[in-house]
Amino acid sequence: MARPEVAARAIGAGLRMLHDALPVADCPFGPPSWVGEGAPSDRLVVCHGDACAPNTLMADDGSCSGHVDLGDLGVADRWADLAIATLSLTWNYPGREEDDGWEVVLLDAYGVAPDRDRIAHYRARWNDGSVPPG
Repeated sequence: MARPEVAARAIGAGLRMLHDALPVADCPFGPPSWVGEGAPSDRLVVCHGDACAPNTLMADDGSCSGHVDLGDLGVADRWADLAIATLSLTWNYPGREEDDGWEVVLLDAYGVAPDRDRIAHYRARWNDGSVPPG
């Protein structure tokens, strides 16, 4: 909590590690329940499904050491995780919304520029009432 920039970097790097490591073709799960079928796809990955800030574990050095709460793991567009991870930063690390807050830090650590349309799409799906905020 005291180091939001470190946390944002760890979350972004951790999601990239997860997305790059798990093979989509071998995933036995469909899309996370709140994503649904037919969502616009940039890059299909094995998504965490609940990529809120508290679900990333950090090592003492500030790096990502793992993920928890994988009950909605499944194949979906990477932006399903990125949209929720960046949104959760506003809940967990408030006070820096004027410049997109810690979102820019997280996305930079992941290695991608913001995709406002996909972020809006997946946040709308998340907020439609089917999933409580993490």
